[in-house]
Amino acid sequence: MPSSSSTGPIAGPGAAGALSDVTRDDASLRRFLHGLPGVDQVGCDARAASLGTRSIKTTAKAAAIDLAIEMVDLTTLEGQDTPGKVRALASKAMRPDPTDASCPATAAVCVYPDLVATARETLGDSGVHVAAVATAFPSGRAALPVKLADTRDAVEAGADEIDMVIDRGAFLSGHYLQVFEEIVAVREACGDDAHLKVIFETGELQTYDNVRRASWLAMLAGAHFIKTSTGKVQPAATPPVTMIMLEAVRDWREATGQMVGVKPAGGIRTTKDALKYLVMVNEVAGQDWLDPDWFRFGASTLLNDLLMQRTKLSTGRYSGPDYVTLD
Repeated sequence: MPSSSSTGPIAGPGAAGALSDVTRDDASLRRFLHGLPGVDQVGCDARAASLGTRSIKTTAKAAAIDLAIEMVDLTTLEGQDTPGKVRALASKAMRPDPTDASCPATAAVCVYPDLVATARETLGDSGVHVAAVATAFPSGRAALPVKLADTRDAVEAGADEIDMVIDRGAFLSGHYLQVFEEIVAVREACGDDAHLKVIFETGELQTYDNVRRASWLAMLAGAHFIKTSTGKVQPAATPPVTMIMLEAVRDWREATGQMVGVKPAGGIRTTKDALKYLVMVNEVAGQDWLDPDWFRFGASTLLNDLLMQRTKLSTGRYSGPDYVTLD
């Protein structure tokens, strides 16, 4: 697949020292995004499938499972969420396996903005982050002032990560500068302390070329992470779209010297799936991204399977789902 790094230096708030005219106006931004190398869909699917056949064994598998646990954004985004459920989830994030102190904590707990304070209070100074979905999640259908208020409220309540959704209607209509300016505004609303993850909802972007364009658009606007999905639309995260995004962050660093993280979310439920993604991260982006600061799994049920597989490796016995809490 062609490397998008062949486009050369990039401009925008997220690209220090780069050219300043890429986001000057809609025409310039459209010219840049449509000038990115096209994605060979057949080749992309084939390579993603090939990477999925790699296997990790024995001690390397144990280390990979622990790393995957550390990369989980333990998530609950349901209308029936309660403070009690969030407190239980936050406790599980800090001590995923209460019987084994060697089990690492997860990266974050991801909740709706009105439950951020509850998560923050429970997590305290544990080091587990509080992530909040914002900007009229999951549809993104709200006026910009509402989205910014949503973001500020979450940050003020204690969120140190904001997961925003782009306006897919604007993006698919070719209004790239509108989407860019919205991401810039949300990042500013995050302040200096909260990191911004930009969700594309790849299941609605229709083409792999659009996934690549959305990746570069978000990075131009200053995203700290690019994220596949809300988990509310199918298909959600898939290996091919994640691979395209990993190529984008790799090429972005080559062009600008800056690293951006990647977060596949939705539909990743098994240890086998998680390990396939870790292989892909290593092979496509490189070892620097094998770190919770640069790669996350957005998941609600994945952690339980990771814990069961971890127990099997350490004891030789496979514990059933009754041995882990339901989320």
